[in-house]
Amino acid sequence: QVQLVESGGGLVQAGGSLRLSCATSGGTLSFYTMGWFRQAPGKEREFVADISWIGINTYYADSVKGRFTISRDNAKNTVYLQMNSLKPEDTADYYCAAQYKKLRLTITPDYWGQGTQVTVSS
Repeated sequence: QVQLVESGGGLVQAGGSLRLSCATSGGTLSFYTMGWFRQAPGKEREFVADISWIGINTYYADSVKGRFTISRDNAKNTVYLQMNSLKPEDTADYYCAAQYKKLRLTITPDYWGQGTQVTVSS
């Protein structure tokens, strides 16, 4: 059973930066495509970014492209989301997700983290 634990959320002013981390355990991280979703109050959960288990292919939602960067360190069993130029509309709970040997995350990943809150003030 893979466990995902997010950290790094918090309150930041617009234009600022945060780095989210997702620590994994219970599985071999290199076998999983990893990524992030977010859910703002009153809205549906939406895809943010993912990074494939093969190679270094990354994908981003249009709303974060050019501002967010996803990366992984398989040796440390950790996935990161560097968020720059944050906007108030980035305010949401951010969830780490894992999908076993898929090139992309689906809307029903195999595993979810518990989430970490990000609040961007204007």
